[in-house]
Amino acid sequence: MKLVKDTNTDNIKKISDKEAEDAFKTILAWMGEDPNREGLLETPKRVVKAFKEYFKGYKEDPHQILDKTFGDVDGYDDMVVQKNISVQSHCEHHMAPIIGKAHVAYIPKDRVVGLSKLARVVEVFSKRLQTQERLTMQIANTLMESLDAKGVAVTIDSTHQCMTMRGIKKEQATTVTNYYLGQFKDDLSYQNRYLRFISIAKD
Repeated sequence: MKLVKDTNTDNIKKISDKEAEDAFKTILAWMGEDPNREGLLETPKRVVKAFKEYFKGYKEDPHQILDKTFGDVDGYDDMVVQKNISVQSHCEHHMAPIIGKAHVAYIPKDRVVGLSKLARVVEVFSKRLQTQERLTMQIANTLMESLDAKGVAVTIDSTHQCMTMRGIKKEQATTVTNYYLGQFKDDLSYQNRYLRFISIAKD
């Protein structure tokens, strides 16, 4: 599958699994562990396999996911809201987990997209090193562009383990980001209805 447009990896050297495993072995030794003891012999290989899953979004194209749309919706033109989409990402500063939920809405112009595709777009961008602010905007901009929607709204509510497990260690802190495009940005009545819908999801 082709790389997405906003991922510039053309000049990055291709790293083999073996090179990545050797790097993790070095990190184990740096931590003070013996990478050759029995319990850790297969750890570098397992970590590489896990990282392929954590960061698979770099090899997926969110625009391609939204290619197929449906026009037989009998003129439906109100917002479509999908709530409580799980978010599992990693922050780009400490590579610590970001765990939370996304709420996504769009106002179709002529066509709608399969509901699972909204969650898949969230998944693609989540499976990359992220900041929550950029993640929120990437999801919204992609939906707006690919669906030619009248408006898009995206909210993410999450905890950042770079704050809860290290550094300031505020275990109860959560972060909420919102991004609005089109009618959601220009017409507060749409924005307020959307916020009422997703507030139900948080109760």
